[in-house]
Amino acid sequence: MLSRLINFLKACWRPSSDHSVHAGSDAAGRQDGLFWYKDSGQHLIGEFSMAVVQANNLLEDQSQIESGSLSLLDSGPYGTFAGIYDGHGGPETSRYINDHLFQNLKRLAAEQNSMSVDVIRKAFQATEDGFCSVVAKQWPMKPQMAAVGSCCLVVAICNGILYVANLGDSRAVLGRLVRATGEVLAIQLSAEHNACFESVRQELHSMHPDDPQIVVLKHNVWRVKGLIQISRSIGDIYLKKPEYNREPLYAKFRLREPFKSPILSSDPSITVQELEPHDQFLILASDGLWEHLSNQEAVDIVQNSPRNFMLLLFGTALDCFSLSRGSIGNSPSTLEGSARRLVKTALQEAAKKREMRYSDLKKIDRGVRRHFHDDISVIVVFLDSDLVSKASSLRGPSLSLKGGGMNFPAKSLAPCATPIELGTT
Repeated sequence: MLSRLINFLKACWRPSSDHSVHAGSDAAGRQDGLFWYKDSGQHLIGEFSMAVVQANNLLEDQSQIESGSLSLLDSGPYGTFAGIYDGHGGPETSRYINDHLFQNLKRLAAEQNSMSVDVIRKAFQATEDGFCSVVAKQWPMKPQMAAVGSCCLVVAICNGILYVANLGDSRAVLGRLVRATGEVLAIQLSAEHNACFESVRQELHSMHPDDPQIVVLKHNVWRVKGLIQISRSIGDIYLKKPEYNREPLYAKFRLREPFKSPILSSDPSITVQELEPHDQFLILASDGLWEHLSNQEAVDIVQNSPRNFMLLLFGTALDCFSLSRGSIGNSPSTLEGSARRLVKTALQEAAKKREMRYSDLKKIDRGVRRHFHDDISVIVVFLDSDLVSKASSLRGPSLSLKGGGMNFPAKSLAPCATPIELGTT
């Protein structure tokens, strides 16, 4: 009976390289209004799940997962790369990162024939430099591009080593099994660069000892120069290069006193560690998730969710059954992937805080929705310890998927939008 089911699924399963969204296929995810999700998929050393919900008028979050060669060379290195890019002031910077950061990393990994902290740091800087060039070219026509930026959270898994690099306040959390108790504990991997933390404020004061207004408490929220909460980012050139902090930039972004050294930094915090057999999964998410869930709550949700293989098995069977009845896409599986469940739980918490029903929250359109919650992007990367141990010899098929299933041409930029709340990121 089982062999017949497997043969049936094999007949139905057709891997596709087309990353556009199809209503009835989970190959590139599913769209449900402002909610996009990819419940199940396979990367080089395990499974993964992704989900995105839009709140802003233009989606400012971008995300991606890449698996296979992490270099332009066939010789590798091989592994898995995932990134969460939480934009602010508009979508231009996060889109640029989504299009260029991984390509910069592959080029630099090819030059060094390896993955390293140096490769990752240089990839961040190349991406920053590239976006600065875009701002310079756009300055005469779209000067407000100088006030657009993005947080940038990246993990790279290569040869059993986990690299985590971060700018801003997105977060990476590891779920680690405690064999003695059977519990899965949450371990935060990323350092956050938000002025709400005393350590960040102290760092800013030490870097700018002559500026007593480097951090300002405004409306009970700490902000760098009274403008923005994060201290590190890609973009936000108006707080890095004084020549872009002048007219015709909007007056609300212009500082009264000129600055000599960059106020914000694009240098990421990077950690490196060897994966252990009891490391179960990684959760990467923009701060929109962490506003509503603690690290341990998120880990518990993933741990208690159906594993992605079962979702793939039953989801494929359901699609085949629907196809045979001519109704593909009309009966999505009721099983939820772990990333989708995380986002849904966060939305339920957001609704509860506003004393409303989740069903009513879902009816609110983008733009207005931003008053209830932020854009939220989540990637859950499961770690198969057997595959991690064989990582140096693994090749496998390549994977490239972007959250939302949307690919923007490298040179396309959205109309520059005036941010609703620049300081919320």
